[in-house]
Amino acid sequence: MKKKYFGTDGIRGLANGHKLTSELALKVGQAAGTVFQNGMHRHRVVIGKDTRRSGYMIEYALTAGFNSVGMDVFLLGPMPTPAVAMLTRSLRADLGVMISASHNPYDDNGIKLFQPDGFKLTDEMESEIEALLNSDLADELVRGREIGRAHRIEEARGRYSEYAKRTLPRLTEFSGLRVVVDCANGAAYKSAPEVLWELGAEVITIGVSPDGYNINEGCGSTAPHLLQQKVRETRADIGIALDGDADRVVIVDEKGDIIDGDQLMAALAMFWQEQGKLKGEGVVATVMSNLGLERYLNSRDLSLERTQVGDRYVLERMREGGFNLGGEQSGHIILSDHTTTGDGLVSALQIMALIQTKDKPVSEVCRLFDTVPQLLTNVRYESGAPLENILVKQAIAAGEEKMGDSGRLVIRASGTEPLIRVMGECDDEKLVNDVVGDIADVIQQVA
Repeated sequence: MKKKYFGTDGIRGLANGHKLTSELALKVGQAAGTVFQNGMHRHRVVIGKDTRRSGYMIEYALTAGFNSVGMDVFLLGPMPTPAVAMLTRSLRADLGVMISASHNPYDDNGIKLFQPDGFKLTDEMESEIEALLNSDLADELVRGREIGRAHRIEEARGRYSEYAKRTLPRLTEFSGLRVVVDCANGAAYKSAPEVLWELGAEVITIGVSPDGYNINEGCGSTAPHLLQQKVRETRADIGIALDGDADRVVIVDEKGDIIDGDQLMAALAMFWQEQGKLKGEGVVATVMSNLGLERYLNSRDLSLERTQVGDRYVLERMREGGFNLGGEQSGHIILSDHTTTGDGLVSALQIMALIQTKDKPVSEVCRLFDTVPQLLTNVRYESGAPLENILVKQAIAAGEEKMGDSGRLVIRASGTEPLIRVMGECDDEKLVNDVVGDIADVIQQVA
């Protein structure tokens, strides 16, 4: 069944727009609460959020929906997405919810759902909830003593901080390391600096003053220029940029240069291989990861398994194949020995442990391969399906013919924004630029 509400990462859209309203949030609470009630115990759900102003509206609507079908709600307040996943397991909840639109602008928001084991929902589970969203849920409502109640968990941030620190080897501490951390005015604005400081680092902060509107605004993993500048100014050893819900990370080396998720996965794969910790004899990534990563891993007798875009698809393949390292070029790094979803802070801590063990600068230990020239262009559209247009199909076919076997094209509609993403890579940089540019121009014309 084609899904109306769920995309590649939950439900996402303009808050109070045509898709994401408080009315929908209430129905999501009722529908998801109905699906995830099993047994005779008092059912519970944990709800976290990032720092968007619209989070209050959606939080209260979801709470009303869950309460109305008999679920107790535990409100975590501003909390990273991976913290919600962890606390869903820790608090033995039947369901976890994160209210966030991740790296999107402040006026967007979203609803991500987690199973009791902390993993994101499967396509089948989302389809089951969608079916209920389109039905009358009056028969599912409870009355009297069965109506749920809401509690606020004050110690939630401390529980996540201790969990993040426990992912490191015992007695690990980062004294002597100067770290700049950019929290994107988002969900980790308190927890990330605290954890780094408690581990002994000298911490310099950016993006830790959320006002409800400035999340991801000129800061964070999608806009790391402030971090690059601050690392150079303060002569820091490393820069860490998180996104709005802190499930992805971008690292900046001591020179102020960006290191993306592909390079981080390569560095961790080599480190874990040396320590005998790497499972599955390879790494799982998406079709967007650079060809240079694949070539590098192959040269070390490791595989690169590719999935469609979306960290939950990466995780599904990791679980199927017994891998413990995977992620996306954008910085979603999944370390399944420790987490059930991408965790920007935990990934950053593992990178810091790596550079401390090697006693070498970030630029040396986290930049292991030369990237193949790659160009990603995003084309915004208002409505319709531009990829179904005959002119666009012809442009794509012409581009594939030009590239031949020397490169590859990945063209897809974003699952989180009204964008067509056109990505090409090839050893011939001019060819890549020409082909991607031609396709993007045609999409722009018909969009």
